[in-house]
Amino acid sequence: MLAIIAAVAFGLALLFDLADVSLGGAITGGTLVTLGLLLIALHLAGVGTGSRSWSWRRARR
Repeated sequence: MLAIIAAVAFGLALLFDLADVSLGGAITGGTLVTLGLLLIALHLAGVGTGSRSWSWRRARR
């Protein structure tokens, strides 16, 4: 899920760069690229995957 959101952020950054658009001083193409890189890093680290390495069900058996 984080990878899909990162792809959207990268797509918006590309569109903003091509159209030379900025939404105020805070949100620019560079900000969206940084957001995309953060989301990719979290995805690669396993955050938000929903799988657990240990669960209570396995401990009861």
